[in-house]
Amino acid sequence: MSLDLAPAADPESALAPDAADPGPAYLSRLNPEQRAAVEHGSDGPLLIIAGAGSGKTNTLAHRVAHLVLGGADPRRILLLTFSRRAAAEMGRRVERIVDQALGTQTGAGRAALQWSGTFHAIGARLLREYAETLGLAPAFTISDRGDAADLMHVVRHDLGLSETASRFPKKETCLSIYSRVVNTQAPLEDVLKQQFPRYAMWADALRTLFAGYVEAKQKQHVLDYDDLLLYWAQAMAEPAIAQDIGARFDHVLVDEYQDTNALQASILLAMRPDGRGLTVVGDDAQSIYAFRGATVRNILDFPQQFTPPAQQVTLSQNYRSTQPILQAANAVIGLAAERYTKDLWSERLSAEKPGIIVVNDEADQARYVVEQVLARREAGLALMAQAVLFRAADHSAQVEIELARRNIPFVKFGGLKFLESTHVKDVLAVVRWLENPRDRMAGFRTLQLLPGIGPKTAARVLDALALATEPLFSLQEFEPPPAAAPAWADLLTLARALMAPASPWPSEFEQVLAWYTPHLERLHDDAAARQADLQQLERIAATYGARERFLTELTLDPPSASSDESGVPSRDEDYLILSTIHSAKGQEWKAVYVLNAVDGCMPSDLATGTTEEIEEERRLLYVAMTRAKDHLDVIVPQRFYVHQQVGFGDRHVYASRTRFIPNRVMPNFYSRAWPPPPMPGEGKAKPALAPVDLASRMRNMWR
Repeated sequence: MSLDLAPAADPESALAPDAADPGPAYLSRLNPEQRAAVEHGSDGPLLIIAGAGSGKTNTLAHRVAHLVLGGADPRRILLLTFSRRAAAEMGRRVERIVDQALGTQTGAGRAALQWSGTFHAIGARLLREYAETLGLAPAFTISDRGDAADLMHVVRHDLGLSETASRFPKKETCLSIYSRVVNTQAPLEDVLKQQFPRYAMWADALRTLFAGYVEAKQKQHVLDYDDLLLYWAQAMAEPAIAQDIGARFDHVLVDEYQDTNALQASILLAMRPDGRGLTVVGDDAQSIYAFRGATVRNILDFPQQFTPPAQQVTLSQNYRSTQPILQAANAVIGLAAERYTKDLWSERLSAEKPGIIVVNDEADQARYVVEQVLARREAGLALMAQAVLFRAADHSAQVEIELARRNIPFVKFGGLKFLESTHVKDVLAVVRWLENPRDRMAGFRTLQLLPGIGPKTAARVLDALALATEPLFSLQEFEPPPAAAPAWADLLTLARALMAPASPWPSEFEQVLAWYTPHLERLHDDAAARQADLQQLERIAATYGARERFLTELTLDPPSASSDESGVPSRDEDYLILSTIHSAKGQEWKAVYVLNAVDGCMPSDLATGTTEEIEEERRLLYVAMTRAKDHLDVIVPQRFYVHQQVGFGDRHVYASRTRFIPNRVMPNFYSRAWPPPPMPGEGKAKPALAPVDLASRMRNMWR
């Protein structure tokens, strides 16, 4: 049974504006719930439960603008989001609302937010400012996940753990375990038991490995992605530092609060222990990132963490989907064990219910999707207005094959990232190493770009650098192998230029590209194609005012793949969207097709160990359904072909409709089988017809 977590009092009626008071013109387009959230006073904490498609971003932007127009200093407002793009868009909206309200020219900068960004970006900025107090080097660099895994591997090897008699977890798994412990603040043994049970026997060795990993990072003046939150949280545990940081801001607003982890929640509570000036926005029904350490408990427990409890406003009017789609989604999430009670509604009426489409197998599922996509395209719905969503990346394989066979262009989200390509990582390693010569992973990668320098020589260079007080002098004193001498001289020239105190940016980046281009041509046959990526990276670099800012922002919020991503059509071409549900969050399309709505796929067999896991799987289906604006097809294959299953070999397995759509929810859908059954009389034997020699007849026509 769902728990009604709303406070006993009706906060929405208490906070609703006076109907007789039209209020400021800039609030006129907000509905009563949105306006109540915007006009809430700043004395106590506020929780805005923003249902899917309810205008969350617009409401939050108006709240920030309302604070500024009420006299708040925008320099003392902290806005925390989950992507740099979201922060930039929010800032633009706030400035536009304020400028329009004041009748000033848009972009006048009266409401420019100086503290707006992701948790990790704000954390990095604060850590640099407080570096000396916290015992950090102000010029620390930030490792991406690949470099962090490589460093974990080096420590793992140095400790002899790569040569154990029984299998020790690989570097990526070790980093995942470490990250899980850091972000959930759970004991290592609990994380191993619940998430990595096969490695529970290695608890002591992993603890030793993680201690060595932390020590290695500190020696190299390097922080990884998780450290940005961990160090910030640890700093906030010191009352004097917490008070000093908290006093810098009059208002703290957090977007997507359902996606925060234990560290992020602890940072907020330390910054605002009484909740004064604190606003969090989110939707418990869209909490789907537990695999990253996020916990739905943060938003469910938020009101009761303050005395008196936080005020709550619920945004329930949906501006995206038709009412039948919302009724079905409400019915699905209404069976959740614990949630904030809300029912989304829309003024967009329709006679079309979402469909439960029963197909024979995955091949029929693929054919159905493609036929529907093409039919809707013929009816005027562009391919880009349609999306195929799935629980796991491999669930779309049959659909991809069918799309390729029909020559239908598509883009699949969740693939290779721009910064993961080899040549881009090479260039960034050079820049990062010259920014921080103690960054061993960046130096190791850079040095091995030179012909004649292998791992052993690179290690000797880096060992000398670790002991040197003047990095450039150490490099100049090193005698490279004869085969590397010419390339070494070029590297020294680059190092002198980039290590100079007044080295200008972004001309530094141009020098790095000029140095790297000969190595790119030597190492890669497709250098011309890769060069296009580096030119794009150069354009990105030009948008930053300093090298340190460029490295930090690019690591924390990398762009998606571009020219190197296979199968991506040009920007001007129409193409179908394929996406995992996790990647689709925050997006919307006119038509959505949800694949494999069966037990075993949704919920996944790997996510049914606990009630919490099953509830998150329910929320995944809810998120998928609420991406649809006009048309929603939930597809149920009746059987799957399983390859090389242990103990059974290749075989068909039969599936049942997902438990999240039980019979009592079915009236909210229409149901049909596909392909449709044959018409009466079809399939019966017919009398044989007399043969006709059409070939002779056609020849005789011209005689």
